[in-house]
Amino acid sequence: MASGRDLSNDLATLWLQAPVVIAIRLQQMWMDALTGNVNAAEMNRMVSEKMMAAAESAVAVNAAMVQQGLAALTAAGPTSQSQRCIADAVAHAAIKPYSKRVRSNARRLTK
Repeated sequence: MASGRDLSNDLATLWLQAPVVIAIRLQQMWMDALTGNVNAAEMNRMVSEKMMAAAESAVAVNAAMVQQGLAALTAAGPTSQSQRCIADAVAHAAIKPYSKRVRSNARRLTK
């Protein structure tokens, strides 16, 4: 099960690094527009990785919900603490694919 720290780290990654990646890509697109060059590979990568992240997120959310549902069924009795852990696990499953890609893009684009 994912910890609250993992969810916090992934949310912080999105909050801090996503604007950096967006700014770098916008700058690259602006320079491409000024010079007349089009980096089609980067444009295709931007779109395809978002589609892959969305699909991966949907699968991960469904898997986490099934896993947490089975864990809740086998638990002695549901409590508000276990319900919060279920919500955290599902939220982490949804966010993780996006934060993973944002981290890798930030590393790749800032080189």
